[in-house]
Amino acid sequence: QVQLVESGGGLVQAGGSLRLSCAASGRTFGSYTMGWFRQAPGKEREFVATISWSGYNIYYADSVKGRFTISRDNAKNTVYLQMNSLKPEDTAVYYCAARLGSGNYYYTHEYDYWGQGTQVTVSS
Repeated sequence: QVQLVESGGGLVQAGGSLRLSCAASGRTFGSYTMGWFRQAPGKEREFVATISWSGYNIYYADSVKGRFTISRDNAKNTVYLQMNSLKPEDTAVYYCAARLGSGNYYYTHEYDYWGQGTQVTVSS
């Protein structure tokens, strides 16, 4: 069982930056693939980025590639999402997710554990 708690969301102007954190409970954090998803009002939850347990395999949605960076610190049981050059269309609730094992996981149904989400609002 893994519990996930996101933090770091807020209100920022277009072009600004935010860093989201996701703290995980449990002693086997290093065994989990971690992902970030987001959900805007009236839209489905969508994939943002994923990182393997080792940190070597990283993938991004095309919409955030070059602007967002996912990373993890297994010693701190934490995964991060650095978001730069933010746009109004990045406004959403951002969710952290986890699943055991290593692989390329881009879909919500592939993840077993979810955080409660943190709101990111980008003003124009």
